[in-house]
Amino acid sequence: MPALPAAVLFDMDGTLVDTEHLWLQATTELAAALGHTLVEEDLPEVLGRAVGHTAAHLHRVTRTGLTADSLAELLTNAFSSKVAAGVVPRPGALALLAGLHDAAVPTALVSASPRRIVDLVLGHLGHDWFRLTLAAEDTERTKPDPAPYLAAAARLGLDPAACVAVEDTPAGVASAHAAGCAVLAVPSTVPIAGAARITLLDSLEQADLALLSTLTTPTTQPTPRP
Repeated sequence: MPALPAAVLFDMDGTLVDTEHLWLQATTELAAALGHTLVEEDLPEVLGRAVGHTAAHLHRVTRTGLTADSLAELLTNAFSSKVAAGVVPRPGALALLAGLHDAAVPTALVSASPRRIVDLVLGHLGHDWFRLTLAAEDTERTKPDPAPYLAAAARLGLDPAACVAVEDTPAGVASAHAAGCAVLAVPSTVPIAGAARITLLDSLEQADLALLSTLTTPTTQPTPRP
């Protein structure tokens, strides 16, 4: 079997834990309170995006008198309440983390959520799975900018091209791909386009060490899976 990736860098919401729908609920409810119904055109500004980005979007489309910062606080509070009520790991997530742990492959959490949310989730999921964790506040720019994945690889002392990123949204995939990582994508809410170095799966239950070992080899061109 080819060598395993130097590290696996995981997104959090919608990838490891079933929280993307909670974020969408929180955003939908706040938008409705401001007189706006979220539609498909809003989703690229919501899914996989940092709180500040979504708050700025709501500020534009609702023309509310509240500031974008106030909206960001309202969104964070609403999302935190939903996350605190319980976090469910995505199918296959814990098994994959355990397999990587047993194989001594370093892992990192690379999230666009605020540290407050990351710590809440880690309280449910466990802190010891990850060599390091990055939240939205830890880089100047967040997804879809490559900065978070570049920062994670740098802190691990690794070339991003030797790492696999695991994502669930187009914004997250764009971030990891631009950083130079191979990407394993398991769409949670909206479709993701396949491309070179982007492998699509229906579930993390389909991911294992054998698959991961193929993703960073120079001769392999990952293709979408049905």
